[in-house]
Amino acid sequence: TKDSEAGIPPSQELVEAMMKYNEELVKAGVLLAADGLHPSSGAIRISYPVPGGKPKVVDGPFAETKEIIAGYTLIEVKSREEAIEWAMRMPDPHGYGAGEIELRQVYEMSELSQDPEVLAADARVRERVENRHKS
Repeated sequence: TKDSEAGIPPSQELVEAMMKYNEELVKAGVLLAADGLHPSSGAIRISYPVPGGKPKVVDGPFAETKEIIAGYTLIEVKSREEAIEWAMRMPDPHGYGAGEIELRQVYEMSELSQDPEVLAADARVRERVENRHKS
């Protein structure tokens, strides 16, 4: 929203509602991550204007703010319907009826490659990340 992009934090009531929602996700065993993001004024975009060319770095803020992500919640559920059910329970993202929730599925490496070496490398990376979080 314009408020989140301006760096205006959500109300205490909304923060409390989001914490309650996150606790429900934890109790259900589906929450993987949930974080708010700083405004785009401190962001960086890296684009690739020419195939095979040098990446271009652009500092925020960005002109088009209606599609900027202000936060994310990553859940692991069994179906699209279950994801929609959880999303419908989420409090209004900024509390004023101006926010939106977008649901997107995360790719599994097996959807991107069938190469056994790539799949093994992905498994090793995921194991290292998992072990790092256990420390």
